[in-house]
Parts: sequence; structure tokens; C-alpha cells
Amino acid sequence: MTAPDAAAPPAYRVWALPGVPEVAPGDEPAKLIAEAATAPGLPGLVDGDILVVTSKILSKAEGRVLRADDREDAIDAETVRVVARRGPARIVQTRHGFVMAAAGVDASNTPRGTVLLLPEDPDASAARVRDGLRELLGVEVGVIVTDTFGRPWREGQTDVAIGAAGVEVLDDLRGRTDPHGNPLGVTVTAVADEIAAAGELVKGKTDGLPVAVVRGLGHRVVAAGGTGRDLIRPAADDMFRLGTSEAVREAVTLRRTVREFTDAPVDPAAVRRAVAAAVTAPAPHHTTPWRFVLLESAEARSALLDAMREAWIADLRRDGKSEESIERRVRRGEVLRAAPYLVVPCLVADGAHDYPDARRAAAEREMFVVAAGAGVQNLLVALAGEGLGSAWVSSTMFCRDVVRATLGLPDDWDPMGTVAVGHAAAPPRPRPPRAADAFITVR
Repeated sequence: MTAPDAAAPPAYRVWALPGVPEVAPGDEPAKLIAEAATAPGLPGLVDGDILVVTSKILSKAEGRVLRADDREDAIDAETVRVVARRGPARIVQTRHGFVMAAAGVDASNTPRGTVLLLPEDPDASAARVRDGLRELLGVEVGVIVTDTFGRPWREGQTDVAIGAAGVEVLDDLRGRTDPHGNPLGVTVTAVADEIAAAGELVKGKTDGLPVAVVRGLGHRVVAAGGTGRDLIRPAADDMFRLGTSEAVREAVTLRRTVREFTDAPVDPAAVRRAVAAAVTAPAPHHTTPWRFVLLESAEARSALLDAMREAWIADLRRDGKSEESIERRVRRGEVLRAAPYLVVPCLVADGAHDYPDARRAAAEREMFVVAAGAGVQNLLVALAGEGLGSAWVSSTMFCRDVVRATLGLPDDWDPMGTVAVGHAAAPPRPRPPRAADAFITVR
């Protein structure tokens, strides 16, 4: 296609292609599109056109049609993980990698009593249409296969590209500058999605027009174009990968005891955000029994650990342990010394009820201890969500007076262990599965 006149303003045309009949299993979509495009009175197809094709006609041609009764089983089969759930509605990741409602299994634009699955391989489907049009009409076009997605934080749905052939799907502007000379650091334009949405404006959802033609964007039609898979953000780069219920499960699962850390510094702001989560834990009598001492300087950490080490050794000697046993135990406790950041959670039982009865007084104390543990659990889970490893070590509980004296803490602050914080030096070891039923008793 001839490049547009440099003096003319950028422009393109888009129109729906009439005359595409109802598609049945075994039909060839390229043939049906070619026949519709060459009908009298239509502008035909030329090199550089981009066809926007609704995935449903490809699904029908590929026989991806099921009875409606099989819809839930089909969603399960197409799903690799459930991202979020609210009542019967499910947002899932499909085996293709798309995150969408109901795995794209849809009951619209298909005969009553049936549902449609997404094409088996939308990129391959797009390539077959492109190759077929080249063979039938001798034109080099781009093809975008579309489906409808909802969008986080935005009302309404829009069509996006789930497959592509012969089209530039992403325009990476990073490293370029804007008209003011400002460098563009993160801008990557989803060209295929923008074209998909433009096509949907003329196709509509209920008009029986499954194909649109876009003309004037020939510079986006390239032999070695991208694919729909190129638009799927890698999980490692996706800051918003998790849904609501999954985020909770994932954060709890990520919470692992880490005993080896890199030398990378810990962001103090991340720890403070974790503390903010910690103090949302439940506590008795509307109290706030948590205090967190943050040891951010190497001097403070060394002073505490040196004092604790001496107290621990003295305790072990009083217990009659051998020097070899003492050395071995002390060496196991050096996980705290290897961490670049320490947190000492403390229990302050302000607001505890004073009971003369020893049994009730003990129960009162236990309520506050449970609240302290809940706060520490919140802290550990929040640290995992920040990408930080942690280990909760109980050693400060055996020498509370030493810890209070070294850190200058009030007498009513009870250190409840120490949390080592840092960046894990290695991936966690596989955790043996724990069946929930083994921990449940039902009456």
C-alpha cells in the first residue's frame, strides 16, 4: 500500500463487512470473508488492510461448540487458575494465558442451548485467515482476532486482540522522546488492542457483523508481525496479577521462613507498610497491644545480638549443656545476624483486665499473647507481599530483660521474638502439602 502523503493529517477508515453468513463447523472463514469482501458495491481488500475478526466465527468453524449444560465443566477445563470469585462469577486465567470472565466460554451469538469456547489457538486461527486471503485474493493483509474483556478499575467492556498475524501488535516507544524532549521510559502502545476496539465500534455486539476492515494503517502490517501472546504480560512483571481471594491465598503461601539473605538493603518504607498491616490484627477489649522495634542500623543489631548471645550461652551452661552442644545451638541461631534488618515485636498489655482468680488472669494473658501472634502473622504475610523474606525467631522471649535493657524499652514491653527481614538468597524449598482435613474436627 502506498504510504500516505506526508502533508496529509494521519487518518484511517474502518467499516463493517456485510454479507458474512452464519458460520458452521468445518467452514473456511477466509473463504467466507473473501466472498463477502468482493461483493458488488464494496471496496474490496487491498494490501495493507487489517481485518478485525470476532473470535466467535473462528470458534464455530473449528467446532468449539458445546451444549450449554456443559458450560461449567468447559470453564473448568479451560482454566489454569482462578483469579477472583464473587458468587457464581469467576475471573480466571485461561490455558492461553488470558485473564477474563468464565474463561471466555460464552453463550452469546450462538444458537440457544449452546456455548462457544475460544479458538484452540487464536494466533494460528489468525494466520490461517491471513494465508487464505493471500491465496484467494492475492492481498497481504493483517488479521486481528478479538474477544471482549472486562477491565480492572473501569466500568464497561471492550474488545481486545487475542490473536494476530501480520500485524504490529505492540509499539515500543521506550527510549524515544516526546515533542518537548522528555524521554519516554515505560510507554509501550498496545496497537492491536486499539485496532480491535476500533473495529468493534462498527461491528457491534448484536448486528451480525463479525468482521471489520481497517484501511490506512498499512505501516502496521508487517510480514513478521506479532501475536496475541505478545500482549500477555509475564507474571513476573505483572504488579496486579492477583485477584481478591487469590491475593490472600498467595500472600499466605508466599510467607515462608527464610534463613539465608542477600546483601541487598531492605526498604524501611516497605517494613513500615507491613507494620501498618500488622496493627490491623484483632485484639481483646479494643486494645492495641502491639509495638514494633525496628533495628535499622548495624550497630543496633549487633548490640542486641551480642547481648542475647551471652545471655543464651549463660542459660545453656546453667542447663548443663556441653560446650560443643552450646556452640552448635548458638550457630543455628545466627540466622538473625545474617539478616540486614531486624524487627522486634513486643506485647504491651495495656487495657488488660485485672482478675484476682489465677485461672481467669492466665486466660486474660493468653488473649493478649494470641493477639500479639496475630499481629506478627500479619507482619510476616505483609512482608511477603512486599517481596521480602522473613524468619520469626523466638530467642528474645528467653532473655526479655536483656532485650529491654539493650534497646532501652519500657519494663512493660514484652519482646515476642525477633523477625529477621531481607531478600531471600535462594528460592524456598518445596513445602510438603498439608491437607486441611487433617486439622479439622466437625461436631
